[in-house]
Amino acid sequence: MNIAIYGGTFNPVHKGHYNCLRSVIDSISLDKVIVVPDRIPPHKSAQDLVSGKDRLNMCKLAFTDMKQVVVSDWELRQQGKSYSVITLRHFQKKYPNDKLFFIMGSDMLLSFESWYEYKEILRLATLVCVSRENAVTDEMLKNHADRLIAENGGEIIVVKTEPFEISSTRLRKMLNNSSECYCYLDKKVVQYITDNKLYGSE
Repeated sequence: MNIAIYGGTFNPVHKGHYNCLRSVIDSISLDKVIVVPDRIPPHKSAQDLVSGKDRLNMCKLAFTDMKQVVVSDWELRQQGKSYSVITLRHFQKKYPNDKLFFIMGSDMLLSFESWYEYKEILRLATLVCVSRENAVTDEMLKNHADRLIAENGGEIIVVKTEPFEISSTRLRKMLNNSSECYCYLDKKVVQYITDNKLYGSE
């Protein structure tokens, strides 16, 4: 089987995350996608981070119509920071005869060599880099990917998707200020945020 790992803080999960994953599924033949909310993301501040249970539940709501997707609480049950290589080691042991893919954004690929044990990540999984930011050109991505492969081996696939001009950080601020931002969120996620009074919403 072809199995993709899609990790993130998902704080909250929004339509940009959904569109990213839809572009990958439309571009690559995948039998399963495992969405993995981070416990403590190593590359980001954990400020304004709602509970793992809430982020897990929002992901289940947001991706419910994608039949290949399962949402895993594996990272949420671990101790310490959520390093991608540790997650990939776990799923490689769980699916030893399958091919793993690891989905990341174009900005993450450009800083990939700063990641913990990045060379092992390249050995464990094919990187799927989703080009979603106008500031990162296709040529820049290709050159960076080619150099990484030449120096370290592995496989990197670049998938194009439509830019999504909103971030989870901005969404949290808009929700806290009671601003209209529901066009950026799945309606089931909106209802969950409202019902549970997350991000200062009422």
